[in-house]
Order: sequence, then C-alpha cells, then structure tokens
Amino acid sequence: MLKLNRVRQLRTTYKRCLAGQSQLQLNSTDAEPVYPEIQDPSFKARKQKDAANWHEEIRQVPTVEEKMIKINMPRYYGFKVVDFNDSKIPYNALPLTQHYTRTVLEDLPSETEKKAQTQDSEQEQQQPSEDSLFKAARGDVIDALEFAHDYYKHLEKQPNSAESNPVERERILTQIIVEQLNRALLQSLSEEYKHLDELEVDYNPRHEAFWAVGGVDPPKNVQKSKKGREWQKDMANESVDRLVQYTGAPYLALRHRKQLSPWKTEAESENLELSKQLPRFKHDPRTLGYSTKHQHATNVPGYWPKGNEHNFGLLSFQSRAHLQIRPKSFGEQDQLEALHALAIKSSYAWLLAQANYNGFNTYNELTYPMNTQTVITNGREWSFYEYQLNTLLLHGTNVAENPRVNFCRGTKPLPLYAEISASGKCVDFNDTALRHLLNFYANAPSIQRSIGEQQPYVASDVSAYENAEQRDFINKTFKYLASNRPRHLELPEIYLWEKLYKIDNKNRAMEAKRRFFELNINPWQRTLDTHDKEYVPRAVRPDVPKNKNRFKKTYYP
Repeated sequence: MLKLNRVRQLRTTYKRCLAGQSQLQLNSTDAEPVYPEIQDPSFKARKQKDAANWHEEIRQVPTVEEKMIKINMPRYYGFKVVDFNDSKIPYNALPLTQHYTRTVLEDLPSETEKKAQTQDSEQEQQQPSEDSLFKAARGDVIDALEFAHDYYKHLEKQPNSAESNPVERERILTQIIVEQLNRALLQSLSEEYKHLDELEVDYNPRHEAFWAVGGVDPPKNVQKSKKGREWQKDMANESVDRLVQYTGAPYLALRHRKQLSPWKTEAESENLELSKQLPRFKHDPRTLGYSTKHQHATNVPGYWPKGNEHNFGLLSFQSRAHLQIRPKSFGEQDQLEALHALAIKSSYAWLLAQANYNGFNTYNELTYPMNTQTVITNGREWSFYEYQLNTLLLHGTNVAENPRVNFCRGTKPLPLYAEISASGKCVDFNDTALRHLLNFYANAPSIQRSIGEQQPYVASDVSAYENAEQRDFINKTFKYLASNRPRHLELPEIYLWEKLYKIDNKNRAMEAKRRFFELNINPWQRTLDTHDKEYVPRAVRPDVPKNKNRFKKTYYP
C-alpha cells in the first residue's frame, strides 16, 4: 500500500510539471519557442567540451599566480613534456620549430629597403644614421672588443683557471664581449635615445615557457592502448597534443615598460591560406633527437610577476656555442637553419612567458601583438632577428583552423670583426653588423596600454587579498612549482621482481595486494591537491576546540 501511495505521488508531481510547462507563454517578439542546443553525446565531443570548459576556468581565475597553479592542477608529478632548450638543436630542426611555434620565417630587410618602406619622418629620425653618433659608437665598440679579449687572456693565465672545453670557453668569452658592448652602447646612445635610460638589464636570466601543440601523430603506446578498446579503435590514429617546455638562459636581456611597435598589420597576421603553408611535422619529436621529461609547467621571463613595471622584452642575446659540437656533415645550410630555429623558439618562449604574466597562456588567446628582438652571437659572428607574436593557440584543431600566424625575420651571420691581432687590435671591423646592432638599440618602444587592455584576463593581484594565509599559500605554491624541485616523495617504482612475479606472471596469488599497481592506482594521474594537509600544533590554536582546525586550509584555484 505504501508503494502504491508513492507511485501516485510521483505521478501527481509529474502531471503538475507538465501542466506548469504548458502554461508557459511565449514572448510577444518570439514567433517560435527557443530550444536548447542539442549536445553531441559522443565521447570525442564530450572530451572537447570538457577541455573548453577547463580553458574557460583558467581564464576566469583572477590572478597570474593562480592561473599557473590551475594549469598544473591535473598533475602532481608534472606533465610529460618535450624538452626544448637553447643548447641542443638536432639535424633538420627548422620545420618542427616552425610547426611548434606557428611561425613564418622571412628575411630581415636591409637599410635601403626599410627607408623605402617607411615614409614616416619621425621613424627615420630614430635610426642612428648620423655620422658623428655612429663614429663615436664605433670607437667605443672597438675599444670594448679589445678590452674583452685582453681580459679573457688575463683570465686564462690565472693559476686557478680550470681547463674547459671549447663550448665553455666560447661562452665565457662571448659573455664578456656582450656585457662590454652593451655597456658601451648604452653610454654612447643614451643621450640621443632616452628610452635606453629606462631599460632593465638582466644578466643570464632564466627564460622558460610551456605550451601545447596539436597536429602530432600519437605515440605507439597511445595507439596500442586505443586499439585495445573496441569503442576507441576508430580514434587510434588521430593526432594528439604534445606539451612543450622550453628552458634557456641568454647572455643578456633588456626590458622596458613599453612595447615595441608591430611590423605586421592585423590583416597580414590573420591569413588562413598562409597558415596552411606552414611546415607540418607530424612525427614524434624524439625521431629528430629531442627528449622528453616530466616536470611542472613553468613560464618565467626572467623576473617574478609584478616585480617591476618593465614587463616587455626589448632585446636578448643568445648563445651559439653549442653549434661547435654539431657534426660538420650536417652542412652549412643546416647550420643556418639551426640558427633560425634557435631564434624562433627562444623569441617565442620569451614572449609567451611575458604574455603569461599579462594573463594569457597557451589556452587563452592574445588580444594584441607582442614584439621582441633577438641577437645570436659567438662574439665574432652576429645574427639579428625580429619576432612578432600574434597567437598562442596551437593546440587541438587550432593547428589547422587558427588563421593567425607568428612572424620572424632575420639575417645570415654577419662578422663584426675578422680577428684580434697579436698586438690586441681589432682587424677588419664590419660597419654593417654594427649598424644592425645600433638599430636594435635605437628601436624605441612606443606602445603603452592601459591596465585593462594590457591584462584583460587578470582581475586582481595576490597582494590585494585580505587573507594573509591565502596570500602566503599562493605565493609559496607558485614559487615551488616554478623552482622545478622534485617532490619530497618520489614516484612509486615497480621493482623488477614485481614485474616478473606479479605483473607478467601471476605467481603471488596468496600475497596481500597493497602495491599501487595492484589497486589500479595510476600515480601519474595524481592531482596537485592530492596530499596531506599541514598540521597546526595545538599550542598555536589555544582558543579553538581540540578537534577543529587541526590542519591548515588550502587555497587551490
């Protein structure tokens, strides 16, 4: 009887719901009822919707530090990433680099071409074409080169100087040359170009960037896993996203509070036909010689968020010392392509890290272009590049559907001088290379945006939080992730005898199942917030009941 009464109640409730829906009246302006969008219930569509929702959650996070923590939330032990760095460039790396950064490579126009293209008289005045200024800078640069070589010889004669390999010797000498040339040029040009007085100089800064790239063939283990499941067989060969982590340390980096002017218009940057002509490297990057590793996603442009107002890169000096150990059989053309690849990935990574501090990331698109200048040198030969970042969306279907592309233009290596004679004098100094360098310093940043335009996705700052405990937690977590320190508890290991007797051969049936692989626990799937909370001693909470507030609160986004 009670069951019948329950059925009647449910039936009555259902009839009331139907009656209430029938009484809904349409708006006077609507001719037809508006129905919700029909959702695709397939597995692939649901995964795409979940990814889009997660990207929107990252965008809604109010602070820069919490956005980076949010990106790292899915992995306690870090992501499996492709190791991009500034000290290893395999053979034929340029197509992969262009694909992974969505970059179009062009030649840097000469001085005559620039003057023909620019009709603005103010911009012409910005170029250091005055003979007196050029001669003064030329003399200072030659003196700096001679002093750098003399100082390096003095270091080699020191009794405690250890023997180093050719790569390390080139790094030391180039570091001295770059620092001395930067000092000389800032002194020579700062009176004429006032923006040089406002520069922030970083010596050997830490440049790191994290992003996702789509359009890559799945690894063999992923294909095998999907083929083993009936409902995923059709998706076994579909392209997947690969996560990339760049790590580099240039000799020198200059930053300014204003942005450089873009040299590509918005119409030129959004060209779907041009994006389809970009190289596509669908193979596993390990086939070229790149390696993979597990680490947390980090974006570091050489300084902490809100550290100062100089948030935009003007110029960076990259090393090419590692090119000495590349085999000669690669050829001169591949050597030139290796320089292009280094310029592209170092420029892209530095701008991406700067964009991250303004609220953008690999899942949230840029709303304005960003520019920088890059110099690759070994002290004698100099390559000059300009880079414009227009898009950060490279994951998923964006590799084919995103109309925006990034641009890089550069020169071939130009010798600044032929040699330093036995008497310590500079021989065959090249004025063309010096003019390129002077133009990079004289390129004055002119774009200054409002806070709302510069950081549209940043709603607050950690220092604005009233809760001191929350501020401390966010800062500590963010800096711990950025430090790349290993976890205090190492990743669980499957011992060889367990692989033989427990996994491959079920010979330990009577033994208690306590190991993680016996309990179907995947340690790589552990999330960032899956850990024991920090205990608060009883003496610190005297006015609170003994069984309350025993652990510190966590403030994960």
